[in-house]
Amino acid sequence: MGGLPDFMKLEVVEPLRLLFKDEVRRVGKALGINHSILGRHPFPGPGLAIRILGDITPEKVRLLQEADYVWISLLKEHNLYDEVWQAGTILLPVQTVGVMGDERTYEQAVALRAVSSTDGMTADWCHLPFEFLAEVSNSIINKVKGINRVVYDISSKPPATIEWE
Repeated sequence: MGGLPDFMKLEVVEPLRLLFKDEVRRVGKALGINHSILGRHPFPGPGLAIRILGDITPEKVRLLQEADYVWISLLKEHNLYDEVWQAGTILLPVQTVGVMGDERTYEQAVALRAVSSTDGMTADWCHLPFEFLAEVSNSIINKVKGINRVVYDISSKPPATIEWE
């Protein structure tokens, strides 16, 4: 058998592969692509599991998805989503003590990350209102069974990176 027929000898053409995210957005804007698509935050290439530190289990994926949904939804609800270049939730590999009623609990902690940037090469943490961050923390803790602590990452890039892994 002599290999592929001529019509199956294809070449991948990636004319935008050398552009940074801000340049791709400018091209998209010039093409008239809807802002809701162009303004979407970058998503980690390896997928959401990169934001689970330690072993990955179905339960940890559920916790991260639910907490991240609350975080992103509240950014949108408070008209802060477009003020942030990228936001995400990181599930930390620790359990922390908490109190529910008269009982001590040991549940997961999450870190929230929100950065401002142009191209992702450097980034500063977003100075979001304290009242807003308090609402997000309370919402995650009250809505996501299994999380009892929320922290906010105020590291800039560099020296930190946008993702934790």
